[in-house]
Amino acid sequence: MASLAAMLKKKGYDVYGSDENLYPPMSTFLEEQQIPVYQGFDVGHLDPEPDMVVVGNVISRGNVEIEEILTRHMLYISLPDALREFIIRGKRSIVVTGTHGKTTTTALTAWIFDFAGRHPGFMIGGIPLNFGRGFQVGDGKDFIIEGDEYDSAFFDKAAKFLRYMPDIGIVNNIEYDHADIYKSLDEIKLAFKRFVNLIPNNGLLIVCRDNDAAMEISGGAFCPVETFGLSPTSNWQGKNIAMNQHSLHFDVFFNGDFMGNIALPLSGEHNIRNALAAIAAAHHAGINFQTITAALQQFKGIKRRLELKGTAKGIEIYDDFGHHPTAIKETIAAFRSLYPKERIFVLYEPRSATTRRNIFQKVFVDVFEKADHIIIAPVNRPDKVPAEELFSCEQLALDLQNKGKNAVHLKSTKEIVQYLLQHLQSGDKVVTFSNGPFDHIHDKLIDAIINKNN
Repeated sequence: MASLAAMLKKKGYDVYGSDENLYPPMSTFLEEQQIPVYQGFDVGHLDPEPDMVVVGNVISRGNVEIEEILTRHMLYISLPDALREFIIRGKRSIVVTGTHGKTTTTALTAWIFDFAGRHPGFMIGGIPLNFGRGFQVGDGKDFIIEGDEYDSAFFDKAAKFLRYMPDIGIVNNIEYDHADIYKSLDEIKLAFKRFVNLIPNNGLLIVCRDNDAAMEISGGAFCPVETFGLSPTSNWQGKNIAMNQHSLHFDVFFNGDFMGNIALPLSGEHNIRNALAAIAAAHHAGINFQTITAALQQFKGIKRRLELKGTAKGIEIYDDFGHHPTAIKETIAAFRSLYPKERIFVLYEPRSATTRRNIFQKVFVDVFEKADHIIIAPVNRPDKVPAEELFSCEQLALDLQNKGKNAVHLKSTKEIVQYLLQHLQSGDKVVTFSNGPFDHIHDKLIDAIINKNN
């Protein structure tokens, strides 16, 4: 919502908003953009009456401003509809979707287009370090957007990505997620099928060959389809993979023809797939492979994607936004390949609407295989889930212990920090996984390590 507000202001609109519990970095960002925000909700915020109200999907009936808007028949619109009408319409829309990998793939695509001088607009759910912000209005013909399958607003329960008029659509992978919205994987696949059905016949669908569900939904496309992945049957294939602590190296083949070698400052096979999707979109848009190669070599990554938060007494602390079990498992595996001999401590907080629930209770037992120590934090906001559906941190720790893993469930940030102080030693790596701030445990841990025995 804040990125949309900033884009609308750059386009000349007067923008203000209301929100609860506004805190940095978003509060700081809005202050920098000189966008006023009321703390809390009050009907007085609607006087004088705005021309239009953009309603975020966290707002529901019963909110005093929503009730007033409905009573007065004011003009209101969802965030994805506002993006479509005020930002995307008139552009070539490149929409990046998938259960995971969306943010990185969108950032890679936006950076390639920008590096090539295309001046794209973009909106990304994270902060690409090449840009230092998650949005750009852009005066070029392309708008590149991270397409979320979550719902749009209390009055529009359809997936956001169905509002973005895709000309080029990327489907990276499809797995079960968003248990508060979708009852089954089949419901999620239906949303993606509807997305594919929106791509015009002169557009392009770019789909991951390595993901069965993604390939399944691509069958109904009315447009050309290009596949990507490590499978030899992919149109865009990554081969001859090598990696070190600084970058991935792999050869790219298109329909069996060698295109060139890529050096990408990221880790993990999943990032090869992310890069191949971005390469396919850029190639379709007419960007030459030499330019693509140079752009990827200078990609700086995404904030909160294995981001090094600090080093204290030889101990490195990393933060990652991962919350879906597949994404966490792939990230840990990639990290292990970089540090095969070091001890890796993983801190996990069940926080998302899905991971608060016990849907993945058994799945998570295999997620932390490559970690040396696993610390399970309490479920964030357990009151959001019916008691019978609540994820059991105690059971996960017990199941991991039964597999021979060093695993514990601790009930507070303070307990976790104290536990780590007793076990960490120079050379260890700590990685936190949460889709929230995790009680700022990174800063607390770094301070505690520095001050230990001082």
